[in-house]
Amino acid sequence: MQSTSDTPGPLHVAIVMDGNGRWAESRGLPRGAGHRAGVEAARRIVRAAPRLGIGTLTVYAFSADNWRRPEIEVRTLFTLLREYLMGETASLLCNGVRLRATGRRDRLPLPVIAAIETAENATARGDRLELRIAVDYSAREAILAAARDCPGEDAASVERFGDRVAEACHAGPLGRPVDLLIRAGGERRLSDFLLWESAYAELWFTRRLWPDFRGADLARAVRWFHARERRFGALPAYRAGIA
Repeated sequence: MQSTSDTPGPLHVAIVMDGNGRWAESRGLPRGAGHRAGVEAARRIVRAAPRLGIGTLTVYAFSADNWRRPEIEVRTLFTLLREYLMGETASLLCNGVRLRATGRRDRLPLPVIAAIETAENATARGDRLELRIAVDYSAREAILAAARDCPGEDAASVERFGDRVAEACHAGPLGRPVDLLIRAGGERRLSDFLLWESAYAELWFTRRLWPDFRGADLARAVRWFHARERRFGALPAYRAGIA
């Protein structure tokens, strides 16, 4: 069976980068070491994505619920994010990668906001890959904000409401829905990630912890995706003429 889509083109792949803390603990390391290894895994995947026909890559870096974690871990995560943005922007620019951050910004540390805006502005012309980093992100909060702000006449349009959801979390235009959602780390749940955009996404779960995730794993998931028959509620092609 071949993958089919009503919107052919470069794929939108979303990834829940889970398992950093468990990776570190299994090695007797502090959790921060796992998050740092996770950043390296993200670098590998960003480099591999365009070669696999991926046009948009959305990664879950920090959920709205992650504020419940210990303060020292939260500080570490934001330090690593800022370091990534400051150290990687030139490479993203050279490789045609456009970076966007999606999620709330009003609760982020000011240096992180500044690093996000600098990276977004510097890479705005990138046309090979759009990298979306979800930070302080909650899909339910975005949908709720869109519902509150959407006039009645707009609420009748799925497309317009989807744009409102994207606007609610600074995502820019809604763009292509998620084709393939990958979760590393062994868990099998969405954890409030891209619920609207993933309505027809194929879901691929792996037990591999995120710091061990490599381009070959991404390629395996993409091959699996292309073997899927995506019907979007219709009948399979071979039965389309049957009443």
